[in-house]
Amino acid sequence: MRNTRLTGLVAGIAIVTACEQKEIPEVKNYWPNAGVTYEIFVQSFNDSNGDSIGDFNGVTQKLDYVKELGANAIWFMPIMPSPTYHKYDVTDYKAVHPDYGTMEDFKKLLDEAHKRDIKVVIDLIINHTSNQHPWFLESKSGRDNPFRDYYVWAQKDTIADFLNKKTITLDSDNIRQWHDPGKGEDFYYGFFWGGMPDLNFDNPKVREEIYDIGRFWLEEIGVDGFRLDAAKHIFPDDRPLDNHAFWKEFRAKMEAIKPDVYLVGEVYDKKEIVAPYLPGLPALFNFDFHYTLLDALNKEDGMLLAKKQKEVIDFYQGITPTFIDATFSSNHDQPRLLNELGSDPAKYKQASLILMTMPGAPYLYYGEEIGMLGLKPDENIREPFLWDEKSKDKGRTSWIKPKYSTDKTVTPLSKQTGDPNSYFNHYKNLITMRNSYQALAIGTIELPAEEYPKTVMAYFRQSGEQEIFVIHNVGKEAVEIDLPDGFGQSIFSLGGGEVASGKLKLKGNSSLVFLRD
Repeated sequence: MRNTRLTGLVAGIAIVTACEQKEIPEVKNYWPNAGVTYEIFVQSFNDSNGDSIGDFNGVTQKLDYVKELGANAIWFMPIMPSPTYHKYDVTDYKAVHPDYGTMEDFKKLLDEAHKRDIKVVIDLIINHTSNQHPWFLESKSGRDNPFRDYYVWAQKDTIADFLNKKTITLDSDNIRQWHDPGKGEDFYYGFFWGGMPDLNFDNPKVREEIYDIGRFWLEEIGVDGFRLDAAKHIFPDDRPLDNHAFWKEFRAKMEAIKPDVYLVGEVYDKKEIVAPYLPGLPALFNFDFHYTLLDALNKEDGMLLAKKQKEVIDFYQGITPTFIDATFSSNHDQPRLLNELGSDPAKYKQASLILMTMPGAPYLYYGEEIGMLGLKPDENIREPFLWDEKSKDKGRTSWIKPKYSTDKTVTPLSKQTGDPNSYFNHYKNLITMRNSYQALAIGTIELPAEEYPKTVMAYFRQSGEQEIFVIHNVGKEAVEIDLPDGFGQSIFSLGGGEVASGKLKLKGNSSLVFLRD
């Protein structure tokens, strides 16, 4: 075994051996199966016209930045007209919100993204509409209205026991789900909120409307796919088989329009509930990954995540071998990752290294790459991106006064780009590494047979002849282990490690990635 001393963060993805430095492998685009998708809240991203609100042209201006970061696709949070800032209550499914620009602006953005080999996925919110949508305004006007059955209605005496019942689920802390439009006689169903009445998917006309909306965005506009919000709630929770059947039908309809359409679903639940959605939604967000990643780091229990991820992948492959595991460390609904890790930079860098070396197709929430901060309520998790110092930042949005991500708490991007140890360059290097080694991008995951100290997380990634060994010490105290035979080449180091005579010593919150000789 060669003696190699490794300290600090390796800048770039050099392969270190005792006597040579090999060239970096070619960077490839593994999307959608394993590429990186960058989640953008347009409202907070980049303002091109000085009206305080982010817009499509502002995103277009920053596409080279997305490309430099290494992302292969963009997921846009809702872009359709809506009365709320978050826009998850749509009033027109075939238009864009005027605050963001025109449809022509969006088409230009789409075209420029495609020129850079960046795919575009948009949020499609079909479980419910806004209570200001024309369909609902017609529906609530009377029982005989042609749009009445576009929504779910019930007379007061038939649902008396449910009117004031508080229902709490993983994805909703709603107080009530039946809502009075004003007359106190008939009530409509809205799982999340009275401003979001649920559509009635038992009505064939509603399903045809939704399929036509999908056709519009895929065929006429040219997006590459959809992120499907609240996918578990198309039908009530006690009708899961109907939910599964609907998504199979939806997928068939969309693939008839665009055979390579990308569909990723939000089914906020444990794996046993999530897995049956895979035949209809080939990509699903892995909430188990998110929460177990946090637990592993905060409880200093290394194999917790490795074992959970192996368990989830094996379980899903028994349902659909070609599934896409959409992993993430944070998103627009969760507190910012740095907050969740106690504002510890070492844990933060390690969490991102774990995300980018685990199997799956990682999602990166805008601002995570510069260490943005945010806690509930949701608008404080969606604060403006800090491009430059405030006095120079012409693109910074100001629709909300930031509470967490300010110049005093977050280093703007402009100051991070030239710092090799910055969060930005760390993420950029990680994405480059992931897209350079097929074992990291699309390889299998296997767990070591050895018993390591509790704070150690270790796993093998393999694709064809290429095999990689990844090891993390998620604790604060140093550990020493035996390095598996044949792994003398380190391709990435975080926090410092030392290899000598087959022994590997890892400092606290440090990681190493090895390539088999």
